Amino acid sequence: MFEINNLTLIYDMDKEEKVYAINNVSLTLPDTGLIGIIGPSGSGKSSLMYCLSTLKKPTDGEIIYNGKRYSSLSKKEMESLRREQFGFVFQRHFLIGYMSVLDNVIVSSKLPKDMAKQKGRELLSSMRIKTTEMNKRPRHLSGGQRQRCAIARALINEPAVIFADEPTASLDHENAFHVMNQLKNYSKDHLVLVITHDPSILQEADRIIELWDGIIRSDERRG
Repeated sequence: MFEINNLTLIYDMDKEEKVYAINNVSLTLPDTGLIGIIGPSGSGKSSLMYCLSTLKKPTDGEIIYNGKRYSSLSKKEMESLRREQFGFVFQRHFLIGYMSVLDNVIVSSKLPKDMAKQKGRELLSSMRIKTTEMNKRPRHLSGGQRQRCAIARALINEPAVIFADEPTASLDHENAFHVMNQLKNYSKDHLVLVITHDPSILQEADRIIELWDGIIRSDERRG
């Protein structure tokens, strides 16, 4: 699915001392599976996710997704790719404050409204959000609940790829492992990339890629 060839992302290009967020990384990622990308703060793991998801343009190298070279795509084509193929879970939930939790989840759904609401309720329930909480505004939920709602929103259109940046950072251990189990199940037919500094949540990962200073330090395939 993904072919990453000699990928480099440099910050502060106009300064004498450049910062290599990603330094000549080459990878191939499959169509399905749960893949963890780990490393300390500043290791380049989030930068890699942003490049793979078209949110950042690399300084050098090439990314190919399903035969499409990112370097040949227009801005509109990249937006279409994100909308149709990718789902995102960021460290902040980015829920819309004036909308209910359920409406937040279904806001980008391609289904008819009644079907979208039914699917939204099912996804929220799978994330342990109670029926009585689904019509509340995000401000009435805890940080962990809001993060789980954001994960449900990312799944609503069944994207081919989920990019999850620290998806369990605001969750307690029980809910963190529950969410990871849900993502593991989803990864049986889709690709799920989980960016984290916490290896304990990757017990069921099919592969763990460790980054250090923008360089792949290890690439462990399991099972």
